[in-house]
Amino acid sequence: MPYPDKLLADDEEVVRHLHPHWLTVFRPVLVLLLVVGGVSFGAALVPPGPEQGMIRLGIVAAAALLLLVLVVVPLLRWRTTHYVVTTHRLLFREGILARRGRDLGLARITDVSYTQTLWERIVRSGTLTIETAGDGGPTVLRRIPDSDGVQQLLAFMIEEDADRRAQEHAGYLRSDDGRPPAEGWYPTAVL
Repeated sequence: MPYPDKLLADDEEVVRHLHPHWLTVFRPVLVLLLVVGGVSFGAALVPPGPEQGMIRLGIVAAAALLLLVLVVVPLLRWRTTHYVVTTHRLLFREGILARRGRDLGLARITDVSYTQTLWERIVRSGTLTIETAGDGGPTVLRRIPDSDGVQQLLAFMIEEDADRRAQEHAGYLRSDDGRPPAEGWYPTAVL
């Protein structure tokens, strides 16, 4: 069962599954090209001699370490960061070896806002700020692709979730024959 399907309840569906914006991986890819080019050029400049092989091996080993830290780790971090909007919740998962995650029920979300710089507007990225009831502060998600669209989607999904919960609650209050119970039966908290 693929991620995030294994995290879903029976009546829950994925509406949108996102990773951070593609510009997050632009710098690591640029570093990869520069390091490969620099190593090739540097290895070609090593003068012939008995130590030529060892010097080239040292250059390649240093480049491999550099690529691991500056390219592989950021790419893995991007690939293992998930923002998932479902019909019931908003899920965040991140981490390569150690994982960190958070689930926010749509019913608990009180406000969703986004901000974009001029550059982020051009590349269709932004920052989402999600406020929830009873929490210690807002949840801030940076480098979200199509942040304004995701903000609108979350607002829509929150309304849909509220409607679904109201229908479930109304169904719970109905009698076995499908009719509403007699007048005065409703608890005062529902009225």
